Amino acid sequence: MTGQNSGSRLGLLQALIACTFWGVMPIYFKLLQSIPPLEVVAHRVIWSVPLLIVILWLRKNLTGLKTALSDPKILRFLLLSSIFIAANWLIYVWAVQEKHVLAASLGYFISPLLSVFLGSIVLKEKLSRNQWVAVAIAAVGVSVLAVEAWQTLWISLMLAGSWGLYSLIRKIAPVGPMVGLTVETGLLFPFFIAYLIWLATSSTGTGFGASLPIDALLIGGAMVTAIPLLLFASAVQKISLTTMGLMQYVAPMMQFTIGVFVYNEPLTTSHIVCFGLIWISLAIFSADAWAGSARKKTAPAA
Repeated sequence: MTGQNSGSRLGLLQALIACTFWGVMPIYFKLLQSIPPLEVVAHRVIWSVPLLIVILWLRKNLTGLKTALSDPKILRFLLLSSIFIAANWLIYVWAVQEKHVLAASLGYFISPLLSVFLGSIVLKEKLSRNQWVAVAIAAVGVSVLAVEAWQTLWISLMLAGSWGLYSLIRKIAPVGPMVGLTVETGLLFPFFIAYLIWLATSSTGTGFGASLPIDALLIGGAMVTAIPLLLFASAVQKISLTTMGLMQYVAPMMQFTIGVFVYNEPLTTSHIVCFGLIWISLAIFSADAWAGSARKKTAPAA
């Protein structure tokens, strides 16, 4: 029992560190304000590939990578998911640089509920009455924001949609998180390396090489991508999915706080009402998931 408790505490710590990484990402990408968003994403992809391959080698899982690369079905899934993750990264970096951190955080508050909704529609997963209520309240919150802040609502919806569809595809694809991300970035690699070569040879030029701190941040994007994913994947094995589901709200909450108190983004009445309704819906959803997990634990074995 002691060993199990120790493992749970370690899992919680790993999940908290991973979510903190994601929570402070606005600060990281704000430091790259001078670099166009597409170039930032290009470097994030390119430097991630060798790092992820090294990580797989250290974890002795290159066989899993070879298996994924030789399976046409997995490759089709990951080609599609790579498009959604690249779009998600690009919109997020652009939103941070254009002072829309609040809109970005709203997108990641909505995404878990959207994932549940997509699961019910596409995978025919049954939702409880409370979960439907949570989704409905979130929809009302988004509608309220659409009235006053419709100019930035598309950012939230695009981030939630791209991440929700990405999560759906990765749920269906029979591949692990680290191998999957390695293949995804590998599929994107030729396009982004061609883009950077074009930048370097064009009159526009590239931001890489002009400043050592900027170069370090661009290369460090690979670490920012891989480290939280590694910690998150490890934490999933040690703590319940319900607990992990609750932990995922840490990141958007931190982003919301950073947007309001660090970057002084305007918080309108519609923002307050919308976020309030989203938080209520998440509380209902989380309480329902927690109760469901408790019922499963206490149910007699068949």
